[in-house]
Parts: sequence; C-alpha cells; structure tokens
Amino acid sequence: DIILFFQWSFFDQITFIRFIYQCLRSVCLIMTSSVATRKIPKFRYLSAWFCPFAHRATLALEHHAGRVEYEWVEALGWEQRRDENNVTGTGQEWWYHWKADELKRANPSALVPTLIPVDPTSGKSDDTKAVFESLVTIDFIDRISGATGIDRLVPEDPYDAARCQIWAEKVNRDCCSPYYGVLVRKDENERMEHFEKLIKGLKSFSLELQKTPGALFLADGQVSSVDYSLFPWAYRYYVFEHYRGPQYVIAKDDPDLSPYHEWFNYMVSLDSVCRTLPDKDDYLEHIGKYADSSARSKVANAVRRGVAAHELDDEKDEY
Repeated sequence: DIILFFQWSFFDQITFIRFIYQCLRSVCLIMTSSVATRKIPKFRYLSAWFCPFAHRATLALEHHAGRVEYEWVEALGWEQRRDENNVTGTGQEWWYHWKADELKRANPSALVPTLIPVDPTSGKSDDTKAVFESLVTIDFIDRISGATGIDRLVPEDPYDAARCQIWAEKVNRDCCSPYYGVLVRKDENERMEHFEKLIKGLKSFSLELQKTPGALFLADGQVSSVDYSLFPWAYRYYVFEHYRGPQYVIAKDDPDLSPYHEWFNYMVSLDSVCRTLPDKDDYLEHIGKYADSSARSKVANAVRRGVAAHELDDEKDEY
C-alpha cells in the first residue's frame, strides 16, 4: 500500500528501495546470463538448390540467420540412366533423382528439406532426430530460433498462429501444387484447368492479404510462415510462359491480383530472401525435365498419376 510506504521512516523507505533494486538486478543478471550462454542450434541441412519445397526451409534459416546455424548439404540431384530396355522409345532414359545415403537414412521418404541436428559440444549429427516436411521445417526453425515478437514467423498470438497454419496449408494446396499440373500434364485442357485453379488460389490469397495493413500476410511488416510457404513457387511462375506460352502468364493488370503482385514485389526486396534465390536460367533448364515429362520424381509421378503434388504416395510414386 503506497500510503503505508510514506508512513515508514526514511531509513525503512531506503532499505525497501534497495531491496527492490537488488531483486530487479538479480533478475536482469539471470536473464542476461541465460541469453549469453544459450547455444545456437546447428544443423546439417540436406537440400537441393532447385527444389521449391527445400527453398521454404532455406528462407526460414536465412530469416533466422544469427539465431540458427546450418551446413548446406546437396543431397538430391538428377541422373539419366542408360535406356537398356528402350523404356522411352527415344534412345534416352528418363531423368531420375539420385539421393545421398545420409538423406535416405535420415528421412523415410528420402525427400528434401531434411534438417539433422548437430551436437554443439561434440559436433556430431544425430539423424534419429531429423526434421522434415517443408511446412513443418518452417515452424520448427522458427521455434528453435528463440525469436520473439515481430521476428517470429509464426506469431505468438494464438489467433494469428492459427490463421497462419490455415493459410500455409491453403496456399500449399491451391497455389503450389497446381504448378506441377501446368508443367507435367500433357493434355492442354488439363494444363489450363490447373492454371485456372492456381489463379483462383492467388486471388483468394489476395483477398486475405487485404485483411491486414501492409503488403505482407501479417501486419507491421512481419514476415510469416505463409509468406515463405508460397514464395518459392511465386518466384518460379515465370517458367510458365517459356514452356506453356503467353496464355499462362499471371496477369499484372488484373485488379483482383494487385495485392498478390504488391506482396511479391515486397518479398523480393528483402535481403534475407534475395540470398536464397536460384539463378533463373539454371532453374529454367532444370524444370524443363518436368515440362517435357522426362522427370521421374515422386512429385512428377504423383501428378502424372492424376493426384495433386501434395498428395504424393511414397509407395505408389516411387521410381
């Protein structure tokens, strides 16, 4: 009670103030010590430069640079096997993924991204604690980074966190998976059907962007898991015109897509994003394997089988 405080003697008041000061000082020292002794988590990051799914994890890792450390390991690539049985009828076999042994050990699906924790004391990695699935890795990296406030990719507020989870899954389903349908499917009507679904997804995303001030999904310039879930594909949409023609260009004069374009321009202006971008010409050459249907990856096989990319099955789509 403040009235009782002023009824104390001057000596008692000084003694009480000193006590409070010492308590606060002790709390500050404990907090400072905790921050100073916190060991930065480190990972072996099994990735592939061309993969948009892995790009999601790369974005999260670079967003939290200084809070999380990683060693990039190129663990997935392409090989063209000898066509000894004339499988293709062209004299050349399909393109298949080669996979590093470490990736096959750490991840049952042998897909990137895969994060393997490294013990900060011994320097040894533990693939029994591997974390994978691209949307999961964004959330995991964000949690383990120790970031707070506006630096978080998944907000601390439960409502905003739920909204991010809903929309990360929605853009994955409606704006990312159709990308492969445009490239892999051979029938022109089917390609356009996938493209129209993608545009519908982007328009829905545009409407949601308008619910908060600023260009990003969250307010106050806070980059979120939703932004990083969509961006790797948004950056790659340019391949449509090259492989499928001008009718597959995402219109910039459509007012319903204006928020999307504003969002994209903001994202590519971020230094943490720019550090992650693959060379456009190199990627255009890579994705040609999907456009001419010579790629035999799990994603391509799933789309070829007639399901969405996010519905791939490890057994049915193996190669």
